[in-house]
Amino acid sequence: MIVIKLGGSLSQAETLLSCLNRIEQHYKDQAVVIVPGGGAFADQVRLAQVRWQFDDTTAHRMAILAMQQMALLIHGLKNQFTIVHSSTDILKRIKQGEALIWSPMIDELDKASVPASWDMTSDSLAAWLAKTVSAQALILVKSAIIDNKLTLEQLAEQQIIDQGFCQLVATATFTVNIISQHDF
Repeated sequence: MIVIKLGGSLSQAETLLSCLNRIEQHYKDQAVVIVPGGGAFADQVRLAQVRWQFDDTTAHRMAILAMQQMALLIHGLKNQFTIVHSSTDILKRIKQGEALIWSPMIDELDKASVPASWDMTSDSLAAWLAKTVSAQALILVKSAIIDNKLTLEQLAEQQIIDQGFCQLVATATFTVNIISQHDF
C-alpha cells in the first residue's frame, strides 16, 4: 500500500486535478490511499485563530475538518475514488483495489493521542496513517520546489514539511519521498 499526501496548496496551484489524474493512471494496479492537505480551508483556520485567539486543540479540530473538505473536493473531481474515515476502513477496503481518500475522523486521532498543534499538520497525519496501516511507501506531493539534497530536518526548517514529521518517520519501516508537483 502507498499513502500519497497531496498538499492542499495544489488546489491553488491549479495542479490538483493533474495529480489526481496521475494517481489514477500510474497507480491503478496498486493499493493507494490519498491524504488531502487542508489547503485554503486550513489557511482560514490559521487566520481565524489569529483573529479570535482560540486554543490549538480547537484549531487542530478545525484543520481536520479542512482536510475533510478537501477529501470531498477530491471525491467531487474523482467520484470513482472512495472516501474512507478511519484506518480500520482503509484496511478493510484496500483489498478491493480501490483508490481511497482518507477523510480523517477527530475521534480516531484523539484516541491515538495525536498532538493538537500546528507542528502536526497533514504531512505528519499522513506519516501517522502510513505507520498505522503498515504502508510500504509515503509520498508527499508539494507545490514547492524540492531540493533532493536537503534532509528532512532542513525541509522542516524551510517549512516545506511540518516540525512533527521528522520525529514520526524517524523509525518508519516505509520509504518516504517528498516531491514537487512537477516531478510527480
